[in-house]
This record gives sequence, structure tokens and C-alpha cells, in this order.
Amino acid sequence: MATSGDTKQPSIHQLQLFVHLAEELHFGRAARRAFISQPALSRQIFALERNLGVKLIDRGTRTVALAPAGHALLDQIRHVVDAAHELRQQARCAAEAGVGRMVIGSFEAITSIDPIPEVLDELRQRVPGVDIQIRRVAFDAATLLLEGLADATFLPLPVPDGIQYLKLASGPRCAAMCASDPLVQRGRITLADLSDRLHVGWSPRVPKVFQDYWACDPLPDGTRVRYSDHAVADYESALLAIAMGEGVQLPPSVAQVLYPRLGVAYVEVDDVPPWTVALAWLPSRRDHPFVAGLRDATGRVLANRRKSLTC
Repeated sequence: MATSGDTKQPSIHQLQLFVHLAEELHFGRAARRAFISQPALSRQIFALERNLGVKLIDRGTRTVALAPAGHALLDQIRHVVDAAHELRQQARCAAEAGVGRMVIGSFEAITSIDPIPEVLDELRQRVPGVDIQIRRVAFDAATLLLEGLADATFLPLPVPDGIQYLKLASGPRCAAMCASDPLVQRGRITLADLSDRLHVGWSPRVPKVFQDYWACDPLPDGTRVRYSDHAVADYESALLAIAMGEGVQLPPSVAQVLYPRLGVAYVEVDDVPPWTVALAWLPSRRDHPFVAGLRDATGRVLANRRKSLTC
């Protein structure tokens, strides 16, 4: 191995290849992951060891293992690779900062729900020069995303085909109904109890897959849900209809805190499926610097949370 006087600075590419190899412990798999040939990977790892002046890999006839120095340096090398990736992202954002702003859709008040505030804080640190605008959207959030009116959107699932997403968190749902409805007195109900209740009708701009899931249509016994003559596209309009006894909805239980309204009662439903909040984007925008930065920020927050849970 070279002495310290013979070493050169390792490249980020070499460091990334070492991380792949350390994770796979197999030259063939690591090479395929990096989209290079196995001999090219081997040459780059030898060059990295020469540049660092230490042996990183123990190469057996059938096995690959990290040498002691490889174990010792792996975390630091990962940190350098991550930092270089983040630098590239911020450079790309800085290059485009003068040509626009980033518009992020927020389904109703969903950006107040954990972990989204932390994701937005992380994003602002990553793209300090970018004008980030939060646009409040409604039940037609996926339609607005498909129309290109937002770079990305925080919304509840499901979404129609053609939209990519990353799940953030899940939670329980409840029934929102007129406070004078006799079912309110029970405290807890089932979907079968709602079989004769009208659900507030949706706007045609709301994707069908979203309508069916959020009305639990069909009900567990196969009964189709009946809808009112309304065509609501936002929760505030739905609340007006609910308070007047003209229909029910099955929102997230957090709506009790975010949307308390006179004349509206929130009742627990034992068998309603949970809801899931996600970050969504169009495939064509996936690698745009702003969207990539938001995806990276979201991934970092989720990874940090998983790591804290295992500590």
C-alpha cells in the first residue's frame, strides 16, 4: 500500500463505489448497482485504497469483507458521499433559483400534521435561496398536481395512476356527521350503522379512486354508498352540508382538532380503514432540482426518525 507521501485525493465516485461494495459485499452486485463492469469496479477500489493509503477490502477467493480500516472509515465515507450529493442538489437549485419559485400543494391543513413541518424546515435549509410557496388545495389535490399547478403536493392517498408518492404517516379516521344525528349519542359506530346515511357528494374534479376510498364505497357488505346532490371539492363546503344534516363524511380523526365546527360531531368508527398522508409528484418532475430536494429532505427526516426509534 502507498505511503502518505504517495497518496492522492480520492474522488467522490470512488467513495460511492466503496459504499456500494460495503453494502453488497459482492463485486458483481455492486458493479451492477453502479452500472459499470466488475473489472472497472475492482480497479476503482484499488485506486481508492492507493489514494487513501490503507487497505479497505479483504478479498478472498469466494468472499468479500471489509478490512479493519474499511469498517473504521465507512461511516465517514458515507457522510462525505451524502454531503457531496447535497452540494450538487443545492448547486442545481441555486442555478435555477432565478427562473422561478417552488410551489408545494397542501391538502387542506395537512402541512400542520407531523412530520411535514419538519420536512419543510429541512427543505428550507437545503435550498435557502428558493422562494417556497405553500398552496392550499382541496379534494381535487391530485387533479391539480396532474395539471401541473404544483411542483409536488402533500396529500392523502389514494391517488390516480400517473402520480408517484412517498408515504409519510398513517392514522385513524372517524365519521363527521350532524350533531343532532341519533348515532352521535352512541359514541362509537360501525360502517354498517352508516349504510342508510347519504355521503356528501363529490365534485367531478375529485378522482374516482379518491372518492371511493374516502366514502368506503362499497361498504363491507357490498352495499354501494348513496351520495347527496352536492358537488363539493373542499372540506369547508362539506362541513356546511354536514352541519345541516345533508350528508356525512369519513375524514381523518385529526379533523376534530383542525376543523371543530358548530353543528358537526366527530364519532369514532370501529371498522373504517386508516388514512395515509404522502408526498406526491409527477414522474416528469421527479428529478427537477426542487422536487429532488424535497424528496431528499423528506427521506432524511424519515431516516432520522427510524434511526431514533432503533437507538
